[in-house]
Amino acid sequence: MAVSFALLTLVVLIGLLGPLLAAPASWRVPVVVGELLGGVLIGTTGLRLVDPTADDFQLLATIGFGLTMVIAGSHVPVRDKAVRAALVQGAFGAAVVGVAAAVIGTVIAVSFGTGHALLYAVVIASSSAALVLPMLQSVGIGHASGAVIRLVAQIAIADVASIVALPLVIAPAQALWPAVGAVVIAVLAVALALVLRRIGTRTDARARFHAYSERRRFALELRVSLLVLFAFAAVAQFASLSIMLAGFALGLVLASVGEPRRLARQLFGLTEGFFGPLFFVWLGASLDFRTVLAHPQMILLGVALGLGAALAHLAARLTGLPVVQSFAAAGQLGVPVAAVTLGLQTGILAPGEDGALIVGAAITIALAAWATGAIGRRASAGVGGRATR
Repeated sequence: MAVSFALLTLVVLIGLLGPLLAAPASWRVPVVVGELLGGVLIGTTGLRLVDPTADDFQLLATIGFGLTMVIAGSHVPVRDKAVRAALVQGAFGAAVVGVAAAVIGTVIAVSFGTGHALLYAVVIASSSAALVLPMLQSVGIGHASGAVIRLVAQIAIADVASIVALPLVIAPAQALWPAVGAVVIAVLAVALALVLRRIGTRTDARARFHAYSERRRFALELRVSLLVLFAFAAVAQFASLSIMLAGFALGLVLASVGEPRRLARQLFGLTEGFFGPLFFVWLGASLDFRTVLAHPQMILLGVALGLGAALAHLAARLTGLPVVQSFAAAGQLGVPVAAVTLGLQTGILAPGEDGALIVGAAITIALAAWATGAIGRRASAGVGGRATR
């Protein structure tokens, strides 16, 4: 099914389930939950009104994923000293979770006889910045909030590390290019940040550039940002990496130099108004829970993976991360989906194992939705300091 205006109408319409479910303030339901549920309803699991495997639909969704990660990265206050300190704590927390995930993944692999301990470990240890950060924002918790700075740092580190590690455990012989691609994107991002910060010291030139773009209605800041995003994405695509890395890297660059308010409004409107909801609806439509029903044992495997992820992330409590935030960090999305895609391409997954990975991810999504809602409810009640204990 090629992308048509009828399809886009349906996707935008079903995407309104997100704001609809999030509207009652007392519910504290993140916007992305309604968008995912809408996608499940019209997609592979539900009515099958859309084909999430269509190339053009996937391309639009991938752009949405990249832009969502740009927004997520741009909200990380990397110039704040507290955040730099939180990065160290976040890395420590992600490492502790990784150790716990390795143990739990091994136990699950041995129990079910799949032999995929390393794969399960990476999936269980992963977090999804594209999922959890919008959830936090939708319940009124900004990424720069002191209560969640460390949580954001841990999620970002775990997400990037898992995405880089995934090809290593699925296809070790083909892992060279993903590693090279990650290094190239990192080097380009650092170089771009240095150049922009150098330009930023020349306030007169920067001000004239912004004024000229606004006066002539050229939207040059947005055009340049999209140019860089697509260039980073091209590197990621060539190296078989997720566009998540490209988008998040650009977002961090913007955060490091200070994102202009006008560009922030443009990116927000472009992402939250269309591409972001389209991505989450497409993702929900891609989830196939029907295949799991044909292999009952895989349902148990999926439950084990989901609960294992929750238990592994609870280990971050040992590093001082509050319990509710630990559960929020367990939300995973891109890594399980990428694991299914790569697993099917390489033929290493057993029948129904792809569905089990998705069931596990669905459990963590529900847990993260509850946890972020709890953080938002308690913060709005005026107990932000105690809300996440």
